[in-house]
Amino acid sequence: MLPQVGPSELRAPEAFGVITDKADRSRALFLEASRVLLHPRCANCHPDGSSPYQRTGLQLHDPPVQRGPEDRGIPGMECTSCHQDRNAELARVPGAPNWHLAPLSMAWVGRTPRQVCEQLKDPARNGGKSLAQIVEHNAHDELVGWGWRPGADREPAPGTQERFGAIVAAWVDTGAECPSEEARP
Repeated sequence: MLPQVGPSELRAPEAFGVITDKADRSRALFLEASRVLLHPRCANCHPDGSSPYQRTGLQLHDPPVQRGPEDRGIPGMECTSCHQDRNAELARVPGAPNWHLAPLSMAWVGRTPRQVCEQLKDPARNGGKSLAQIVEHNAHDELVGWGWRPGADREPAPGTQERFGAIVAAWVDTGAECPSEEARP
């Protein structure tokens, strides 16, 4: 029904128009968005514990670091001790403005697309954001955008930030429905 795309691509929101039921279309759009949300470029900084992951296989951050009280590391080992506002290509250290971990309430590692969807919709677990703010964050935030410009030989998130933002906006516009627990991207 939907056009096939490669693992590094995202379908255009318009492609989902073939799904006539609005709620089904919304669920399908979220599954497409979850290909980005659950990709290592995003999930590594949405860890299920006190330490971020790195690379593509859920490898704990090396050197060992801890989340800290404000999700920015502990005194003496803050994220910005190494991570600057842009990638340090020669040193292979990734960077973007406002580098930090997502709050623990936004942990995605080990979660299903449905669980992530429910987190995104719940202001108590999404940093107090409205759905409009979720769209804006995903479409324009520079830290989110790093996922497509990770530097070195890191695999970027599928698609582009622009396409991803459009998918999230289309998901919200169609009712922000969550997929079934069994559904996978």
